[in-house]
Amino acid sequence: MHPGGAVLQGKMNRIYFDNNATTPLAPEVFDAMCPYMVEDFGNASSIHWYGQRAKAGAEKAREQVAKLLNARPSEIVFTSGGTESDNAAILGIVGAARADRRHVVTTAIEHPAVLSTAKALERHGISVTFVRVGSSGVVDPADVAAAIRPETVLISVMHANNELGTIQPLEHIGQIARERDIYFHADAVQSAGKIPLDVQKLGVDLLSLSAHKLNGPKGVGALYVRKGTILRTLMHGGHHERDRRPGTENVAGIVGLGAAADAAVGNLADESGRVAGLRDKLEAGILTHVPYVAMNGDRAHRVPNTTNLTFGYLEGEGFVIAMDLRGIACSTGSACSSGSLEPSHVLTAIGLRPEQARASIRFSLGRFNTSEEVDATLQILPAVVEQLRAVSPHYHAPTTAGKR
Repeated sequence: MHPGGAVLQGKMNRIYFDNNATTPLAPEVFDAMCPYMVEDFGNASSIHWYGQRAKAGAEKAREQVAKLLNARPSEIVFTSGGTESDNAAILGIVGAARADRRHVVTTAIEHPAVLSTAKALERHGISVTFVRVGSSGVVDPADVAAAIRPETVLISVMHANNELGTIQPLEHIGQIARERDIYFHADAVQSAGKIPLDVQKLGVDLLSLSAHKLNGPKGVGALYVRKGTILRTLMHGGHHERDRRPGTENVAGIVGLGAAADAAVGNLADESGRVAGLRDKLEAGILTHVPYVAMNGDRAHRVPNTTNLTFGYLEGEGFVIAMDLRGIACSTGSACSSGSLEPSHVLTAIGLRPEQARASIRFSLGRFNTSEEVDATLQILPAVVEQLRAVSPHYHAPTTAGKR
């Protein structure tokens, strides 16, 4: 039995395919955290034995996160999660910039944590350029270069898109940023633990990640800040995190993030291949057995766990509810945008019409998913689609001559 699919006697066997929204806590992460909630509960800033025990746990985690990123431990700042890390990076760079360096370049497909921060900057008179992407969902580095101005202080481009899974060409963009003497930030929340992360190769000055996306706890994340990067602190208080982030440390959460990072480093090669195989099996089964389905984004350049599919003649929210009633969790896109009546900004940015965007479903797999769960989903899903399409006034069942 795995943490994402508990089975009770006489109850439904549930399947969880929404790992881009959050992941189940890994058992070894839970075990690592427990002592810091009960025994080693001290304040990591205290100088007595209890404080030093807590501090040692946090510093070990800092080393583990640094290893995941090929960074120095001193370059890791612990935060409350990916959203805080993104805000701290973007607002921190702009806040510390000279008056003649007040322009930011980002993309149209960023997570709301970046897009909303960028729009907040615009409301305060900071100029922001949102670079468009093509149908592949991958930004062209040449377009990023073309958006740069003499006053550009920061480029912020996500590593892997949360809806499509597409991987952005950060190494190329990082080279452009270095040549122009511009700070470079990447939101790596959806790539950490799924594909190798090396801040030296990527050329980033700042990088955000979140524990709960890699089988760690919610409410904790990290921001990599390259040595020498000048940030304006957003909060004021104590001297925690080398004056980067005041406030008593969430030691148990930090230890959990460290344990999750450590597990990701040890299992990355094998696990990414296994999960990619499950994703490909699910994707191929849907495309083979369900008519009027199209895959969104670049098939080759994406994280191994994610597929995004448009189901013609369907309404995505209805599909998610119908699948949930049968014990299968998937999503229409970003969990941060759930409940919004607007179509996905990511899917419209790659050229989908609003009705196509609303008919698109994201399946995101993870460490605890199995081949048996994929088989069970492929048995259930075609009938769900057919039932929902049967009530659509625009749908006509395909003939045997051709399903597409």
